[in-house]
Amino acid sequence: MITARGIHKRFGRLPVLRGVDLDVPAGSITAIVGPNASGKSTLNRIILGLVKPDAGDVTFDGERINGDASYRSRIGYMPQIAQYPDGFTARDVMAMVTDIRGWTGGRDETLIEQLALGPVLDSPLRVLSGGTRQRFNAALAFLFRPDLLILDEPTAGLDPVSAGTLKARLVQERDAGRALIVTSHVLSELDEIADRVTFLLDGTIRFHGSRQDLLSATAEPTLGSAIARLMRDDSREAA
Repeated sequence: MITARGIHKRFGRLPVLRGVDLDVPAGSITAIVGPNASGKSTLNRIILGLVKPDAGDVTFDGERINGDASYRSRIGYMPQIAQYPDGFTARDVMAMVTDIRGWTGGRDETLIEQLALGPVLDSPLRVLSGGTRQRFNAALAFLFRPDLLILDEPTAGLDPVSAGTLKARLVQERDAGRALIVTSHVLSELDEIADRVTFLLDGTIRFHGSRQDLLSATAEPTLGSAIARLMRDDSREAA
């Protein structure tokens, strides 16, 4: 589904990504993990076509991303913090995004019902709680039945029931053959759903492969302890 090769990105004098190779196949959930400023958000934005790499190529279903933004219509994106026009209701935002996409197919509003958003669809988003806005962000990402989903800290601010509903939906989408990229600092949640793990540190990939291979390579029982082991090993090598 998504392939990145030799991705470099620098902002001014600061190198953010250095030679990143990435594969995100269909029918998988790929967790991109790493400390703050490791390059996770920049990599996501390059895949989305919002940032242009200084070097390297990204392909979507075998087609090189070269400035044609049409492929974005096949992506559902849930940012960590979404910004909406002042005064817009959730229903207004759905209509606006539908119009921008030129979408004529039916919308998948399953999550709107499952996340109990019906009563607030006509309320201005600015008056809703952070958790309610996050539930709406999740529902919006799935609205157009995307082939690829990119979710940044998707369960942040969600209550346990809503978080469980969303995680179940991610697994459902994977089982339906879609590709998912999830970035999160809550490694225990990624342990529940991720098939593949990409560990970024200082703009380089220190591990990219299956979750099970990572656990085996580090002899650790959980994703969190495996990542901690990689970081300790890296610190020892740097010293």
